[in-house]
Amino acid sequence: MERLPFRYIIPGLLLLLCAAAWLWEPARWALVAFVPLAAIALWDFFQHDHTLRRNYPLVARIRWLMEDLRPFAQAYVVESDLEGRPFSHQARALVYARAKGDLDSHPMGTEYDVYSDEYEWLSHSIAPKADAPEFWRLTVGEETCAKPYSTAMLNISAMSFGSLSAKAIEALNAGAAMGDFAHNTGEGSISKYHRSHGGDLIWELGSGYFGARKSDGNFDPEQFRERAAADQVKMIELKLSQGAKPGHGGVLPAAKVTPEIAEARGVPAGVTVTSPAAHPAFSTPIEMLEFVAKLRELSGGKPVGIKLCVGQPHELFAMGKAMLETGLHPDFITVDGAEGGTGAAPLELSNSVGMPLREGQIMVRNMLVGLNLRSKVKIAASGKIHSGAQMAKAFALGADWCNAARPFMFALGCVQSMNCHKGTCPTGVATQEAWRQRGLVVEDKGPRVARFQKQTLHSLREIVVAMGLSSPWEITPQDMRERLNGARSDAIDRIYTFLEPGELLEDPDSTAYARHWHAARADSFRRAQ
Repeated sequence: MERLPFRYIIPGLLLLLCAAAWLWEPARWALVAFVPLAAIALWDFFQHDHTLRRNYPLVARIRWLMEDLRPFAQAYVVESDLEGRPFSHQARALVYARAKGDLDSHPMGTEYDVYSDEYEWLSHSIAPKADAPEFWRLTVGEETCAKPYSTAMLNISAMSFGSLSAKAIEALNAGAAMGDFAHNTGEGSISKYHRSHGGDLIWELGSGYFGARKSDGNFDPEQFRERAAADQVKMIELKLSQGAKPGHGGVLPAAKVTPEIAEARGVPAGVTVTSPAAHPAFSTPIEMLEFVAKLRELSGGKPVGIKLCVGQPHELFAMGKAMLETGLHPDFITVDGAEGGTGAAPLELSNSVGMPLREGQIMVRNMLVGLNLRSKVKIAASGKIHSGAQMAKAFALGADWCNAARPFMFALGCVQSMNCHKGTCPTGVATQEAWRQRGLVVEDKGPRVARFQKQTLHSLREIVVAMGLSSPWEITPQDMRERLNGARSDAIDRIYTFLEPGELLEDPDSTAYARHWHAARADSFRRAQ
């Protein structure tokens, strides 16, 4: 006899329960509870859209529940302290502890396997430098700008209003104001929430030119001049690409262009707006540098830099050649690693496009050093930097300061639920729904943002002191070691190429970048034939 298909079981049970209800009172109460479930089961039984629900009414929905709960079960039950991506439980716990002012020490030594490639280290000194300064700042644009900026060593990286909630932007800016560090606006421009607490701003200008945009999407110099003149705006960052989705534009659907977002971006409310993949204002390296100089002039002499995730090496060297040819240069270059990213991005781009921070930062450093431009252009590093140790490693590779995004989200209370792109963030950080934002109290989270930044810089100082140095800029590649295998390790400068000053000018053919150098053109981003 053929077995009864599963999909007939629940309707059959419902019929039996209905019959029993006539004869037995407890069955009537069971029927009350069972009817809603049975109604769902009957709907599943007759619908045509989902095979599993049709074959396994009601029960198939458990699969959806498990899919929804899977990230939380992994994070809180399955993963060890060192597992979990993009940030491990240990990394998140460190940020939470520092943001709250809790004890951030770790017992029983490292959990890393120090003989595997997961372990790399900074070399300490037998003579620690106990009299090192308590903190450091760096002046950007000293030689080129009428209004240079003294930047902190750790700033908030680019996150737009729209990607983050109003409450999150407010809390970040409040923390920046309390801690005297900078808050990058992201390419969504300057909203009223960025201005709410007076924290220093770095205005990021993307290819959509939000906040300085004509109705046709082109750059509007007068709008830019007006907004850039605000005293709260300290630097301008021209975004060429970003780590999460390099070389990719964006579309903001009409439904998401609320009146508040429209006001910040300078676009009509309820109308779809686009950010093209390439900048309409320039198309060659020389034109890009001329645009940087124009932004510096329009802003009244504030530092202007570029941000990029390194892609084609010859394009980077084309920028260098354009700097030599024109005498123009940005005040800083923010290197965004492919491991960076806070919001939504196509999975293929996040997983397969873009250079990681370490290689990208070294290449930018080598371009500037090799052309004797390093003293003129500062380097900011951005990409999963969440601790003093990560900062020290970035300095070893040539950074002048660091930026962080997701760690500051953790300081706000983010639990890495991976719902940023859905607008259903449970902590109110990455959502526009008012009721979800209710739990994010600005007066509580602002101090946490400031405390995390301060404690992270304190940990950086402890590392600098332990290395016997007076500042993080004294950390060199030879002070950082990486494992080659279980039996051997070597200094970073023996593993990666680090050019000497002027080496690209004097003898480019002897360097590892010879083919990229010869393929680079100051008048085009295309590869020379």
